[in-house]
Amino acid sequence: MHVSKTLNKESKMELPLDAEDSTFTNISLADDSEHRSGILSSKAERAHSTMMNADMDAVEAENQVELEEKTRLINQVLELQHTLEDLSARVDAVKEENLKLKSENQVLGQYIENLMSASSVFQTTDTKSKRK
Repeated sequence: MHVSKTLNKESKMELPLDAEDSTFTNISLADDSEHRSGILSSKAERAHSTMMNADMDAVEAENQVELEEKTRLINQVLELQHTLEDLSARVDAVKEENLKLKSENQVLGQYIENLMSASSVFQTTDTKSKRK
């Protein structure tokens, strides 16, 4: 008589009765206490799963709050960048205007000096200041 041992997915052992007639007898390796503990562990797993889902919901809510805070901060940074760009453009415009006014002041100062040197009223004062 040929005996072979194999385990299937249900943890049962199959043994051929006779090699010629190829009939098998299923023998369960698990007893009822394991089945009952399986039911208990299934309930515990469901309770654990429920608690994990609640924890995951809390984590998701926290992540959502963090995401909203990040979005708010990004928008604030972008707004400040635009404000900085506007201020930089304004500073550039003021610098340009300042250079233009300085140039005009130099031209006016030169013009006033030319008028003063051409006028007889200022020549006497001008020569006195040169002597000192």
